[in-house]
Amino acid sequence: MSSVEYLLASRSLAVTRGEVRLINELDFELAQGQLALVVGPNGSGKTSLLRVLAGLSAPALGQVTWRGVELHRLAPEQRSELGYRGHFDGLKKDFTVTENIEFYARLSGHQGRHDQLMSDLSLTEVKDRQVRFLSAGQRRRTGLATLKVGGTRLWLLDEPMTNLDADGRSLLAGWLEAHLHDGGVAVVATHQPDELLRSGTLMIEL
Repeated sequence: MSSVEYLLASRSLAVTRGEVRLINELDFELAQGQLALVVGPNGSGKTSLLRVLAGLSAPALGQVTWRGVELHRLAPEQRSELGYRGHFDGLKKDFTVTENIEFYARLSGHQGRHDQLMSDLSLTEVKDRQVRFLSAGQRRRTGLATLKVGGTRLWLLDEPMTNLDADGRSLLAGWLEAHLHDGGVAVVATHQPDELLRSGTLMIEL
């Protein structure tokens, strides 16, 4: 029997914020189609962990690997498989909603019209509005749209349900399920784990 190929792995990971050790000796592995939910109170290190998993911050100790390669050694085409969406959604504030979506689509080679996507996210009426003039909910939905067209294999999502109504949360849960079904991997920090739980979900409690 062939061994499981783990795409994302954390080994003896320690994460700090300033002088404070938030996470110590964290080990986990995710293969294609697997989801990890990161739960814990505010200040426990959920955002700090996701930033380390995205390669945006360095761990205090230990290592994170993607396809067996440490994050800082990834080739550009491998790094492009990592998609992180934090509290600021990765948007360009001077770009319109449409321009942000098209920017990420071009990066991934998925160019074309995205009318249905914007309709699904209730963004059609603001598609020509600069991001700086959007509400918090509209920014969150635009950020999710750019994730959807980005074609990334690993989704790292920090409280993605925040500022979404019931329809938006249901849509995101469906996207996540489809992403995992297609062989993707996801790590989601959330205060609402019950909305995303599925069979085989790994719970990381901080």
